[in-house]
Amino acid sequence: MTYRQEYPRPQLVRKEWLNLNGEWDFAFDRENVGLKEKWYKNSNFDLKINVPFAYQSKLSGIHDPSFCDHVWYKREFTVPEEWNDKQVILHFGAVDYRAWVYVNSQLVGTHEGGHTSFSFDITDALTWGKEEIVVHVEDPSTDETIPRGKQFWEEKSAAIWYTRTTGIWQTVWLEPVHETNISKLRLTPDLDAGDIIIEFDVNGKYAETEAEIEISFKDQHVVTDTIQITAPYTKRAINLYQQKIFRTAFHHNGWNWTPETPNLFDLKVKLINKGKDVVIDAIDAYFGMRKIHTENGMVYLNNRPYYQKLVLDQGYWPEGLLTAPTDEDFKKDIELTKEMGFNGCRKHQKVEDPRFLYWADKLGFLVWGECAASPYYSETAAARLTKEWVEIVERDYNHPSIVTWVPVNESWGVPSISSNKQQQNHSLALYHLIHSLDATRLVISNDGWELTKTDICAIHNYNHGRKEESAKYEYYKESLATKDQILKSQPAHRGIYANGFSHEGEPILLTEFGGIGFKVGEDAGWGYTSVKTEEEFVEDYRRIMEAVYASKILHGYCYTQLTDVEQEINGLLTYNREPKCDLKKIREINDMWHLSIIEQ
Repeated sequence: MTYRQEYPRPQLVRKEWLNLNGEWDFAFDRENVGLKEKWYKNSNFDLKINVPFAYQSKLSGIHDPSFCDHVWYKREFTVPEEWNDKQVILHFGAVDYRAWVYVNSQLVGTHEGGHTSFSFDITDALTWGKEEIVVHVEDPSTDETIPRGKQFWEEKSAAIWYTRTTGIWQTVWLEPVHETNISKLRLTPDLDAGDIIIEFDVNGKYAETEAEIEISFKDQHVVTDTIQITAPYTKRAINLYQQKIFRTAFHHNGWNWTPETPNLFDLKVKLINKGKDVVIDAIDAYFGMRKIHTENGMVYLNNRPYYQKLVLDQGYWPEGLLTAPTDEDFKKDIELTKEMGFNGCRKHQKVEDPRFLYWADKLGFLVWGECAASPYYSETAAARLTKEWVEIVERDYNHPSIVTWVPVNESWGVPSISSNKQQQNHSLALYHLIHSLDATRLVISNDGWELTKTDICAIHNYNHGRKEESAKYEYYKESLATKDQILKSQPAHRGIYANGFSHEGEPILLTEFGGIGFKVGEDAGWGYTSVKTEEEFVEDYRRIMEAVYASKILHGYCYTQLTDVEQEINGLLTYNREPKCDLKKIREINDMWHLSIIEQ
């Protein structure tokens, strides 16, 4: 059986852990009687499922796309004997949408939100013999007020909507910790000062405890610092560059993080009981010295203008849906994307697995972090999305690859935002909330159109037309040429800014366009335009990119899209990640940007 085996939390690593992926018992609860009948007690579930793959996927072993709003999981496990003096934490990478978790028939916790991690201390529920976990999941199939992203509320996927994901879809695992342990770690690079700001929380009794911090760069020791723990929260700024210019990105041997030089520092934090001179907790992490900001209508990376060449990435796989079959699949997607000359992606309508972000950090790959939207606006939907964003930022804050947050896309979940003050206030609230949680990244208020307050003017325009529609293409090219023409355009018959808002000098990027449909093999489907041969595919890509590069105002783009997904055949790769053409030709076209900048 194939199951995900890699360590699931790359930014706070402990040596001891137990993977609970693999075969679990499973049951559909189509009549929603499981809770009333106490299925969490001594129930026999009639199916087997391969966790962490959703029951709708092939890799789950069930592969049933039908609606079922309530499902149940169960498995037995044994806690290693050497953990018997520790607290045992049960972790879930993600469960869509609501979860009730029982250990030995005791409810140990609940969680709402289908895309973020959560955990429970299950120590008091353990017998220290044969243990049992039961998970009850509710995932309302047709509720349009929950953040569902591309998951369709009808049984058969269609248009831009895909097969649903219900239940456990990221790794489940156990971890032992001392009663005094590090519970949160927050790493903030201050590139201008050359500092890394380290914040962490300590659970339990911290008297007579000190923290030892060790930082290294490519096996080169940088600094060791020891801190006496006097409160549950500790903050320390450590200077790394020490006024040495060779350590900054202005030199080719610099220490800063970029897609071209993905330099990472290794960090170790130990909690030491001074009285007993013993290490009671130890974690490994990493960070990158990276700064992102806007100035003069451009995006700056590490204080230099940086042209972002992104691709839209839905994060779906044919056999696993939202769950990558293996950790290697994350790495492969990034390597293929970079091979084509892109320097990052916009993860579309999905909070991606931390393992993807790990590979983005390691390989040098910019990420715009998005989330799943609800299709409909209500006060309940607004509250749900807000809660998820708090958890998203907390989970993924330490990843240097993430440079932008995208809380709203194309007015999804705020369909009347153009003139509706309540929905405008929701967009503004998310913009300011995310900035209040994370002062290090850019935030886009409504990617595509009808923007409110935003750090990037992000525009979607698929109106390039077919090759033979020369007049339409010329109009498309003209509409991208200057700031005035872009801001007065209405590519989806919607204004670029919502009523009462206007451009305030922020960089303008074309963040969805292209989507050339090209059928390879037997897969049928659609694209925004279509071609029949590999040669036509390359030439149409060139034609579209020439219009983008001719613009005197665009400071980056995000092409639609990386792969085909189900009925969408508008990817640069097939759904199985097979190139639709020689990727060197795509790279040659993407690299035309350098020539266009010289000419301008």
